[in-house]
Formats: sequence, structure tokens, C-alpha cells
Amino acid sequence: MSVSSILFLILVAAAAALFARNLRRVIRNIALGRDEQRNDRPAERWGIMARVALGQSKMVVRPVAGFMHILIYIGFVIINIEVLEIVIDGLFGTHRIGAFMGPLYDVLIGSFEILAVGVLLACVVFIARRAVLQLPRFHKPEMKGWPTKDAMIILVTEIALMGAFLKMNAADQVLAQRGVEHYTTAGAYPVSSLLQPFFASMGTGTVLAFERFFWWFHIIGILAFLNYLPYSKHFHIILAFPNTWYSKLQPRTEMANMPRITGEVMSMMAPSVAPPEPAPARQVAGIEVPERFGAKDVFDLSWKSLMDAYSCTECGRCTSECPANLTGKLLSPRKVVMDTRDRLEEVGRNIDANGGTFKDDGKSLHSYISDEELWACTTCNACTQVCPVNIDPVHVIMEMRRYLVMEESRTRPALTGMFNNVENNGAPWAFGQDKRMEWAKE
Repeated sequence: MSVSSILFLILVAAAAALFARNLRRVIRNIALGRDEQRNDRPAERWGIMARVALGQSKMVVRPVAGFMHILIYIGFVIINIEVLEIVIDGLFGTHRIGAFMGPLYDVLIGSFEILAVGVLLACVVFIARRAVLQLPRFHKPEMKGWPTKDAMIILVTEIALMGAFLKMNAADQVLAQRGVEHYTTAGAYPVSSLLQPFFASMGTGTVLAFERFFWWFHIIGILAFLNYLPYSKHFHIILAFPNTWYSKLQPRTEMANMPRITGEVMSMMAPSVAPPEPAPARQVAGIEVPERFGAKDVFDLSWKSLMDAYSCTECGRCTSECPANLTGKLLSPRKVVMDTRDRLEEVGRNIDANGGTFKDDGKSLHSYISDEELWACTTCNACTQVCPVNIDPVHVIMEMRRYLVMEESRTRPALTGMFNNVENNGAPWAFGQDKRMEWAKE
């Protein structure tokens, strides 16, 4: 095995090990949430995943963005099939190992190049939409700082990777035409052939240096991209599939009852029914998490809500459809999901810094999401309807509201009056049950 192959093997192994470590960290963080059964009706779930994650059905509702996203999605997935050839060549010192496929190889390489141009152009359009057209949903308060930089880093990286791929092919074919040892004349190059004149005037040594540079740049860039994903909103590339599989199958506006509350109501209505016993505290990250009414912190949300947080694409479609946000209220469903992820990451770092045990830092999910945001939600579920990966921000909002009302007795004045009326009169209005039908007397 050559020195180059050994270095390549070390690079791939290190990248794979780092990605596995980062993936374990994310899985550990998601597992901090409450257990929730989401494996019923598997056939329906497979259909949703195929339609929403694989088929991009919600993206095409907005045709321009949808078409561009599908172009990047298909292009990036198919082009990276070529990574398999690069890995084999890098490990075994071969060159264009797939050339034995003959005409099929021509079709593959040619389609890779056409898709590479499509990905490149789509990324340019997306940058223009953000930086030139200044679409409002990309410039909400929660997008300031890192979220905007993150999007630009990925778009520029994809442009660089596609550019390196095309230049690598152009230099490769110039070397093959010159009969340089190790280089093979194989494949069809509808795009990179236009770049060959740039290398044709160079000496063979210079062209070889360029080809090797672009080859290494392409594979190192892909491995770096892989390990950047767990720190980026682009982790949805991986999580979109499980997240849509575990979608909520009940009607979007159906609110889940807590068994404990249901049991308490049943015991009040039928004295023969014993009130339920409190659930035992869960042991999570070295601490006891008691059963709570609603969510104080990320430990009180379900693992699915935490997976939602990591699956968020930060596209802002939820916020752009939110009637509360459109009328100038503080609520942004995207911010709720992003804040949940930020708090979960903070908790994860706390656990890592303390040897696997969470040390109370005096914060909670309510430190990130204000009461004003929570009470602005109308629970219309417009956000869950449009989300491209079936994230449910309303569930997080309702769980946090439930905590405020049932654990801390904090609510809006109008709701306090309604609660009192329901308790005293059996109805939300301020008059007794004996006067309930007076409106019909005339």
C-alpha cells in the first residue's frame, strides 16, 4: 500500500470515527426526553416518509424554492455515488475503477456533471434569495448571527465542492489524453470538457498537481461536510427520514391528555375509582426527573420533540405561515424549535463537562422561550401543516403552557377569569347554570 493510500485510509477512518462520536452525542441528547410510543401503523408511516422526506412533497408547494431544493437534493445524493469510486481509488491506488462499466460509466459521469452544474446554480440562487432579495423569513430576529452564517457556509461549500469536482474531471481528462500513466480515458464529460482548454496550455506536472489538489479537496471537503452536519441545521439531511417516519398520525389539533390528569378526573366523577399514583421519577443523566404537568425543561419533552429540534431546517416556512407572527406578535414557531435545540445542546455540554451528570445551572426551557411567545399561539397548527419535515412546534408550546398553568399557576388574566368561571359555574361565562337558557326566552 502506497503512502498516499495509507494517508487516505487514516483520513477516512478518522472522519468516520469523529462522525460516529458526534452522532452518539446527538442520540444521547435526544434520549434525554420522555419515552413516547410512535411505532403504530407502520405502513402509514412508511408512506409518509416516502412522500414527505424522499418525495419532497411539502417543498414543491412553493415551486421555485421547491424545484431548487429538489435539484440540490437529487444532485448531492447522486453525485456522492461517485464518492464510492473515490474511496476505492484512494484505498487501493487505482484510478476510475468504475471505467469497466463502459457506456454505463459514460452515462453516470455525464449525469454527475450535469447535476453538479444544477447544484451549483441552485446554490447561487439560494444565496441571492438570502443576500440580494432579502426574503423576510430569512431575516427574522432568530436568524441573526450563527444561523445565517451556517446557511451561507453550507451553500458556499457546496459551490466549492461542485467546482472542484468539475475541475478535477477536466484536469484528469487532459492527463489521460496525454497518456500519463495511471490516468484512464473513460466517461463522458459534457461540462468539464469546456474547462479543458484552461489546463491544455499547462505543463503535465502542473496539470497533475491541479488534478491531485482538486481530488483531495473534493474528498476532504465531503468528509468535513459530514462532520459539520451534527453542528448545523443541515443535519436534517439525515434526520428528515426518521423524523417523518415518527410523525404524529392523530389529527394535528388533537391535544394529548396526560394519563394522570385523566385518572384524577375519573376518580372525581366516580368515587369508586381510586386516584392514580404519581409516576416514579426518571433517572436521567445522573439526576431524578420527577413527573411534571407539562414541560419545564427539555427533560420533560418527549424524545420526538427533541428529535424535531435537531431536524429543523430553519427554512422559516412555519413562521411565514403563523398568523400570530404575521400580525406582529412575538411568537415565531421556528424560534421555538431553535430555542429547544439550543437548550438541549446547552444541557448536553453541561453533562459532558460534569462527567455524564447534569448539574443544575439555574436555567430551563422557559429561560429561552418567553411567556409572551407561548400565549401568542392560537394552536391553529399552520406551522405543523407546512413544515417540510413534519416538525410539531405546537406540542412544545402546549407542554410549556401546561407547566405554567398547572405547576406555577401563571396564565393570562383573561384565562384566569375563564378558569374561575368553569370551576364555579361549570361554564366559561360569568353566570350560574340556572341562567344558562335565559338567552332563549324570547
